[in-house]
Amino acid sequence: MEDGDGLRQRRPIRPQVITDDSYVQEAESTGTYSGKVFRATLTCLALALIIPSLAAVCFLESPIEPQALSFQTPPLMTGVLEANLKLRKAERLYEGQLVGPESIANIGDVLYTGTADGQIVKIEDDKITTIARLGTPPCGARENEPNCGRPLGIRVGPNGTLFVADAYQGIFKVNPVTGEVERLVSSRTPIQGKKMSFVNDLTVTSDGRKIYFTDSSSKWQRKDYPLLVMEGTDDGRLLEYDTMTKEVKVLMSGLRFANGVQLSPAEDFVLIAETTMARVRRYYVSGLTKGGVDTFVDNMPGFPDNIRLSSTGGYWVAMSAVRLNPGFSMMDFLADKPWIKKLAFKIFSPDTIIKFVPRYSLVLELGEKGSYKRSFHDPNGEVVTYVSEAHEHDGYLYMGSFRSPFICRLNLNDV
Repeated sequence: MEDGDGLRQRRPIRPQVITDDSYVQEAESTGTYSGKVFRATLTCLALALIIPSLAAVCFLESPIEPQALSFQTPPLMTGVLEANLKLRKAERLYEGQLVGPESIANIGDVLYTGTADGQIVKIEDDKITTIARLGTPPCGARENEPNCGRPLGIRVGPNGTLFVADAYQGIFKVNPVTGEVERLVSSRTPIQGKKMSFVNDLTVTSDGRKIYFTDSSSKWQRKDYPLLVMEGTDDGRLLEYDTMTKEVKVLMSGLRFANGVQLSPAEDFVLIAETTMARVRRYYVSGLTKGGVDTFVDNMPGFPDNIRLSSTGGYWVAMSAVRLNPGFSMMDFLADKPWIKKLAFKIFSPDTIIKFVPRYSLVLELGEKGSYKRSFHDPNGEVVTYVSEAHEHDGYLYMGSFRSPFICRLNLNDV
């Protein structure tokens, strides 16, 4: 017999049953822990990057103080404005032999233009010859422009004299035969208390007495034009130089990026491209309305650059940036959102921001009263790029550019 007091009943040891569910539960437990660690690590890394970046953005100064602008809905690209490929019929001339031929003039069949490296050149029998320099080397880089000079608008006056607007130096008279250079207006001399930081284009009366020219800004120089466009600065002016009295007068002020200028065929008014506002203004220089101002063309399908006469009595207007409708216009979208523009310039360089503006070349022919007569397009700027001017001569349209290394020529009989 067994001693009942000394015996204890032992519980049977049950074997542990291992199933797939056990592995799943263990994996889920381990995975949950690992996932939490990963997410926490990732969050810490993100915060370590984002917080200093946000702090930097908050404390960095923006180079611009953008003004809120208001635009109408861009005109529909229909009818005369309907998109086409007519500019792609143009041919490129002298490619790689000159850079940035912004403006073009002709004496007979000899062409004249200014280049990004500060030269005034003539093109005769397909040969390019330097006739003058307005500044001093070194040239070629953007930071050298103020000393090197940057010739923009160029015109032919009486007796075959060339008149040139240099963005940094002022207004010059150039003898195309001897290369003699005479400065008529210096940018270093303030006009009515404001300096001229960005002399742009000019137009000359037939007798050579008056020169009308634009100063795009008293704040921004040509090399900083993206900042001028995005800020919407309203310090552009139209000025008059009298070659007899040597006096300079301010005719208009408060313009947003005053750009190309053109006297009417009757020389009773001057047209001024107000680039930032996508319009062309008119200032009356003679007649009963002398001194009056109105808008010649408003709400244009692009941002106008130089204006030149057409053989039909109208005007050619060149545009390297457009406001597509239907389509998206970044400039219109940002116009009333200065805070976005200010933030963008804290993060990106001006060159980077300009790359977001779609490349699209457009040349319009306006009637004598401002109506649209013809439009020539090159979507994406495949042939005609960065167009700045359309100059008509002998049945051809010669197109300059503010940065391309060539001149384009379009046979008007082909379009």
